[in-house]
Amino acid sequence: MGKIIAIANQKGGVGKTTTSVNLAASLGVLEKKVLLIDADPQANASSGLGIDIEEIKSGTYQLLEHTASAKKVIIPTDSPNLDIIPAHIDLVAIEIELVDKDEREYMLKKALAPIKNDYDFILIDCAPSLGLLTLNALTAADAVMIPIQCEYFALEGLGKLLNTVKSVQKIHNPNLDIEGLLLTMYDSRLRLSNQVVEEVQKHFDQMVFKTIIQRNVRLSEAPSYGESIINYDAGSKGASNYLSLAREIIAKNEALVQ
Repeated sequence: MGKIIAIANQKGGVGKTTTSVNLAASLGVLEKKVLLIDADPQANASSGLGIDIEEIKSGTYQLLEHTASAKKVIIPTDSPNLDIIPAHIDLVAIEIELVDKDEREYMLKKALAPIKNDYDFILIDCAPSLGLLTLNALTAADAVMIPIQCEYFALEGLGKLLNTVKSVQKIHNPNLDIEGLLLTMYDSRLRLSNQVVEEVQKHFDQMVFKTIIQRNVRLSEAPSYGESIINYDAGSKGASNYLSLAREIIAKNEALVQ
């Protein structure tokens, strides 16, 4: 049974796409079959895995429009066990086009139903907004992972996102769970980083992943080469952080299955 995890935060620059790409690659290296869905019109997850987005004929847009099936829009990547449904700038238009459709919040859920069990994990890289695209992702997902950067405004907007999750649970998807809060961009030398970690752990306790993603130059270089950190520099701190996160998620979900 595949598990769908939406990676969401309406704040930009919190490490959402970095997490989507590198967690997907890490789960693949740990021999899980993974599908990454790029649900962000900026298409950074697609280009970050070496997909030429100008060449994309069909992807998340067609999937949401139901003009192409999931099987038709899946592309294999150079990472082991990792496929992707890419995005293109045309995804910007989807919010307007879906607005008049019946059950518009369920478009992604319906489109993924036939392939859900073909994968161990399906990760959705959400756009930095709480619009219809993100709503579709949260309605389709079994759980949501929320990256939080270890910086001054870290908790700003988190309440709003958690309220959105609650309303999705109430109206569209009663089974939506919170997979966890992920602390990103951590710099151990900064007192502020350490304060944010303490604050988040104090308030959210069990909801916070034990793995913390540290600031890492190699991690920020990798996307410009169209590679995950695992392919780009497997010995880096960034690779070791994301492999640790992948192991934590696998262990957590295997415990639930047993």
